[in-house]
Amino acid sequence: MSSGTGITDADGHPVAVTITAGGPAPRDPAGPAPAAPAEDSDPPSRIGIRLTPPTGELLWSCTPEAARELAAELLRAAEETENAPAGHPVTVEAGRLRRGDVRDGDRAMTVESARTDGSTVHVTWKSGAGRTWTQAYAADAAIALKRRLPEGR
Repeated sequence: MSSGTGITDADGHPVAVTITAGGPAPRDPAGPAPAAPAEDSDPPSRIGIRLTPPTGELLWSCTPEAARELAAELLRAAEETENAPAGHPVTVEAGRLRRGDVRDGDRAMTVESARTDGSTVHVTWKSGAGRTWTQAYAADAAIALKRRLPEGR
């Protein structure tokens, strides 16, 4: 990872993030020396994490299992954030639906694909339970969305 990831500190400044396998993240030689580790405190099968905000440097390490747990929590938080309802639904024409758009309603329905055939749009939806189905709409039919992913995603 690098500082272009969109990770920022509390003041909105970009934070460079470096992840390494096999031990603590490499430190900046110009930075402060790390504290001497206790014997056997850093086994070779660790993941190194270095965060470099403008105010200094943070070095962490964890086991692969802890890294997986962190990744799962980050993924859960990302999905929860993306699936949070907006202040108001967005309405788009069926012909402009994109993969990842989420239909407004009681149940989660996400666009898997949308194919235009003349004046008809065939939209394949996927439910939160993983079921898929296809519905046909007029290309100019208004579809209310709870969430719309940014262009190009």
